[in-house]
Amino acid sequence: MITKEKTNPIQKTGRIAAILILVLVVIAPFGMLYLPSTLIVPGDATTTANNVLASEPLFRLGIAGDSVVFLIEIVLSVLLYVLLKPVSKTLALVAAFSRLAMTIIQGINLLNHFFVLLLLSGTGYLSVFEPGQLHALVMLFLNAHESGVLIWGLFFGLHLLVLGYLVYKSGYIPRISGVFLVIASLCYFTQFFGNILFPQYKSIFTMIGILSSLEIALPLGLLIKGVNVARWEKRSLETA
Repeated sequence: MITKEKTNPIQKTGRIAAILILVLVVIAPFGMLYLPSTLIVPGDATTTANNVLASEPLFRLGIAGDSVVFLIEIVLSVLLYVLLKPVSKTLALVAAFSRLAMTIIQGINLLNHFFVLLLLSGTGYLSVFEPGQLHALVMLFLNAHESGVLIWGLFFGLHLLVLGYLVYKSGYIPRISGVFLVIASLCYFTQFFGNILFPQYKSIFTMIGILSSLEIALPLGLLIKGVNVARWEKRSLETA
């Protein structure tokens, strides 16, 4: 017999959100971690530019993957709002808008990779630049993209902080997920402000940033335990 909880729309909303987050977990590291570690040679603009040229299809695949990421983020902003608005509509909106702000910055930041492709395209008007100058500009835009990641991470940190609080207070999503989300948010904040204020310790703050992967606790909780539909409906009636 199919129970109400299994067919309830909010249960489906939670599971769809969880699946989409896990899709991001699979796609996002390709552009954020794999490509930079493979193509970028710190301090060597010429080798980096040659690496991008030699692996242009891979570089373009990274752009496509990043595009899929921020399109999914838009959908997630709505799904998570619907899921958590019974706790607090105001805070759920803060979480949604901070995630959307992050998504906008992700889209704008992608321009840096398009600039890299333009610089290496061999177009005639670029002949005014010497090869060394072009390579230096390529490195500049790649570094700018890295800085852009730090900036959108700040907005994502705010999103996770508010989201973690909402999850913890909800009573219908495992509370431990909320705790892990708050910890992940603090990691994003530490990574941003640490890199800005103490750039000489970048490697340390990068290691701290890895702990932000604790955010995976939310999709796992939604898939394994799911939403307590009865409690969600009760909270919805209380805030109606």
